[in-house]
Amino acid sequence: MSTKTVKEKCLSFLRRQWLEWRTTLFVIVFGLVPLKSSFADWNWVPTSSMNPTILEGDMVFVNKMAFGLRVPLTMKRVGRWADPEPGDIVVLFSPEDGIRLVKRVIGVPGDRIEMRDNQLFVNGERLKYGALPVGFSSGLEKNLEKRAVFAEETIGRRGHAVMAIPSVLGARRSFEPIEVPDGKYFVMGDNRDVSHDSRAFGLADREQIIGEATHVIVSFNILDRLQPRWSRFFSKLL
Repeated sequence: MSTKTVKEKCLSFLRRQWLEWRTTLFVIVFGLVPLKSSFADWNWVPTSSMNPTILEGDMVFVNKMAFGLRVPLTMKRVGRWADPEPGDIVVLFSPEDGIRLVKRVIGVPGDRIEMRDNQLFVNGERLKYGALPVGFSSGLEKNLEKRAVFAEETIGRRGHAVMAIPSVLGARRSFEPIEVPDGKYFVMGDNRDVSHDSRAFGLADREQIIGEATHVIVSFNILDRLQPRWSRFFSKLL
């Protein structure tokens, strides 16, 4: 059989498959786009700013209906039934460049936020800091884990892990009180000494918040040949 004949048969097969499946594909695509736009989404996390809660290579589930409903493919809100609360992990558009970020809500409208030596104060009260539960595993690379200091920080009704890396130079570990006005939120990463957050780009607007990150769907170690982190699959974010 000639090479030309093989190519013709392959092209003929592909054309038949396309004609057979194109309607189904269009339905799937045009059905998923509005769904992803308004109800649920996912977000790959490429940076360490939310370590140890979220690791590089995690894909997180985003509940876009946690705080309201938007018209598909737009930013227009048609329903609003809740607001982000302190401790929530949210996905938002950066006030600087519009890139999607994953951060934790620290301050909500009416709050006064202050930081002293990597400890947060909300409305003049220091957040509770303590040791992490026995058996806590950061999931970080060993050389980084040795350089980091971990603690459990409690904000609102929930506790979560935070970390600092004392060897990082130039980290903003203290700032004067900041008042959070209506419609604005103060957000930070759990990896306090490397996160680019409201300490740098200022307060986030309510309309820039896309939804709440609630679970890790899948996780692959981007620093180790995309090895799967099986223990993180379908795990709840705290």
